[in-house]
Amino acid sequence: MFRPKIPTMPTPTGIVTPPAAEPTAIVQHTAAPAPVPVAPAAPARPTVQLTPGTALALVGGGTAVVLVVGAVLVSMLLAVAVTAASVAVCALVVRSLIASEHKRR
Repeated sequence: MFRPKIPTMPTPTGIVTPPAAEPTAIVQHTAAPAPVPVAPAAPARPTVQLTPGTALALVGGGTAVVLVVGAVLVSMLLAVAVTAASVAVCALVVRSLIASEHKRR
């Protein structure tokens, strides 16, 4: 019940292969084998050259990213602070209402 069922054809490809390989004759050539072509070496990666303009652009982009992330974090902190202050004021008002209710009795 808990044993996995193995499919009969795990990767259906649609390609039909013959059930048995046909025998082939081995023929030896008396001539020298052809030289194997050597694959060309992969081209070297181009080096990145920083010109003053690109360096200035990188510094400007980094500064912009830092300023945007800083503004987002400060605004989130400000939102949390305003929410905490609002909850504190609401707690004081509710506490005052409950205390005045007990004094009237």
